[in-house]
Amino acid sequence: MPFVLIGALFGTLAGCSNYVGARRPPWRAQAENACFAQRPFQLSAYVQPAREIDGPGICGLTRPLRVTALEDGAVGFNAPYTLDCPMVAALNEWLRDVVQPTAEARFGQRVVEIIGMGAYSCRGMNGIPGARISEHAFGNAIDVGGFRLADGREISIVRDWTRGDDQTRAFLQDVHMGACAHFTTVLGPGANVFHYNHIHVDLAMHGNSSTGLRRICKPLLRPNPTPALPPDGLPDAPDLDEEIDTAQNKVLKDDARALQSDILQVGPGPGPTARIPDQYFTSAMKPPAPIPMTRPSTVRAYAPASAPLPAASVPEGSPSEWDLTSSIPQRR
Repeated sequence: MPFVLIGALFGTLAGCSNYVGARRPPWRAQAENACFAQRPFQLSAYVQPAREIDGPGICGLTRPLRVTALEDGAVGFNAPYTLDCPMVAALNEWLRDVVQPTAEARFGQRVVEIIGMGAYSCRGMNGIPGARISEHAFGNAIDVGGFRLADGREISIVRDWTRGDDQTRAFLQDVHMGACAHFTTVLGPGANVFHYNHIHVDLAMHGNSSTGLRRICKPLLRPNPTPALPPDGLPDAPDLDEEIDTAQNKVLKDDARALQSDILQVGPGPGPTARIPDQYFTSAMKPPAPIPMTRPSTVRAYAPASAPLPAASVPEGSPSEWDLTSSIPQRR
C-alpha cells in the first residue's frame, strides 16, 4: 500500500511537471507567420517588432509587435501595447470600415486616438486566478476604454455608454456592433460585470459553423438610425415644380421658334442683327382716336399734329376740376 501511495504521488508530480512545461499550440505561431507573409500593414515607427515572449507557461508570442499607433500613425494609442500581427491587421480594418465612418457620420470628424486599457497580459479570463487562459496572454486581444476625436473631445465608455448624449451613445453602440464583423469575440457593457467600462475584442478560435467562424458578440445590439449631416445653416431646398417635357410641349416649341427667327440668334457663332418685328411699328404709327367732347367750346383738345381736330371740343368737366392752378391764390 505505501508503494501505491508513493507511485500516485510521483504521478501527480509528473502531471504538474508536464503542465509547467506546456507550450503554446503550434497554430498560434503559424497564424503570426502567415500574417507577416501577407503584409497587411507596413512596419514603421508606430509598429515595431519586439523580442519573442516565451512564458511563463503557455503565455507569450513568437513575433510580438510594439504598437503606438494605427493607420500609419493617424490614430494613436494612449500608451504602447504589445499585440500580435493578426490583431494589428484586424484593428486597422475595424478603424477603416467602422470607427472612422461612424465618427464622421455622428460628429463630423475623425477619431485620432484609442484609449486602451490593456493588451498582452499573462493571466486568466477576466483576471480571475485559475480561470481559463485569456487571449490577452497571447497578445491576441485588447481592451478599448474610449476614443478621442480630432477636436480633443474624449468619449469614455464607462461614462458615455449610458450617460452620453444620443449621438455619443449611438456611436459607441455602432462601433461595438461593427467590431463583431472583424473580431471573433466582442464583449462590452452588459455582457457581464467585468466589462462595464470597456469593449474587449480578440481573435480567439471558437470553432466553425455552417456560416463560418463562430463568434461571440455580447450584448447583441440593434442598428441605430444614421443621423443627418450636421446643419450648415443653409435653408432647405425649395420644392420643385412638376417637370415639363419641352420636346412634347407645342407652346414652348412655338415660342422658342419665334424667338429664334424674329428676335435673337440662339447658339454660338455670328447671327443676324436683332430687330423688332414690323407689326410692332405698324401698330405704333396708328394715330389715336379723337377724344369725345360733351359740349361746344373754343378750347381745342390736344391731339397729334397729323390728326384732324374736331370742330368743337373742350376738356371734360369745368376749369375748377382740370385747371389745378385756378384754386391757388396768387402771391401779392
